[in-house]
Amino acid sequence: MRAMIKVYCRGHQHVADGICPECDQLFAYAAQRLERCRFGARKPTCANCPTHCYKRDRLEQVKVVMRYSGPRILLKHPLLSLHHWLDGFRPVPARKP
Repeated sequence: MRAMIKVYCRGHQHVADGICPECDQLFAYAAQRLERCRFGARKPTCANCPTHCYKRDRLEQVKVVMRYSGPRILLKHPLLSLHHWLDGFRPVPARKP
């Protein structure tokens, strides 16, 4: 997620290097929500997940970031892209106790 937010932030010229405070807050929120995910480490990709982790306003922000960063991340981080694509084939796990 951090790599996608970084691509988005740089592409929108928020800062020359790194991540602007607004994008950093979005990453902190996303990291917190992913950490609390009921599926734990076996979390499926967001597109395949039956439960959305984000509040509606943050979900919209994440969608904007993913729409922009998705195609661009293929060139900047091809291994992350491949890993994410392969994760999309993972079945949705049973809820952790």
